[in-house]
Amino acid sequence: MNGWKRLNNQHLERSSLNRLIINYLITEGFKEAAEKFAEEAGMSINDIDLTSVEERLKIREAIENGKIQNAIDFINKKAPELLDQNRQLAFHLKQQHLIELIRLNLIDEALTYAQIHLAEFAEDELEMRQELEKTMALLVFDKPLESPYGYLMQLSHRQQVANEINSALLIDQNEQSESDLSMLVRMVTYMQDKLDNKSLRYPKLIDIATGKLEDC
Repeated sequence: MNGWKRLNNQHLERSSLNRLIINYLITEGFKEAAEKFAEEAGMSINDIDLTSVEERLKIREAIENGKIQNAIDFINKKAPELLDQNRQLAFHLKQQHLIELIRLNLIDEALTYAQIHLAEFAEDELEMRQELEKTMALLVFDKPLESPYGYLMQLSHRQQVANEINSALLIDQNEQSESDLSMLVRMVTYMQDKLDNKSLRYPKLIDIATGKLEDC
């Protein structure tokens, strides 16, 4: 137990924390936030291509605002071959556009769009066909948001698509697709699950935002 206590007393240097935060902001595409944080922390980010970060932010914002065709246009300008080379990515974008049409109750336009732009995906891939069927099922309900497939219309679904696109763009640019901070959080969660399964006592992280640990 003394080992856990010694570990609990360890602290990251402020410069290391600042680098984690900058890496997160840049990876997620938050250009202005990264610039402001770097200025306040006295850090230089001159070696980072902020134009590329800003382009990714435009794409993310378009998707999160439901402007899917705008996002597709931005992607095709930034990475012309990306959607042609990644069918799943293309499908998820077009599926989201279909969801936005349903959200606006543009039923005829939604049916036409699905037939022209999504039917080909359903013919080739079982998983995509099942996803398309769930999306089309939204049309059956008077209140699709309250239906069994209402999760598709949640804003979190837009964010999921935006994250997928952001990661793909980073990979296309030969950059890491996930921030160091996100990887650390995932690693901590994985290790805590392992320790919990072994019924071991340890100072469990119970609040990521504050870094609060559970007494052991």
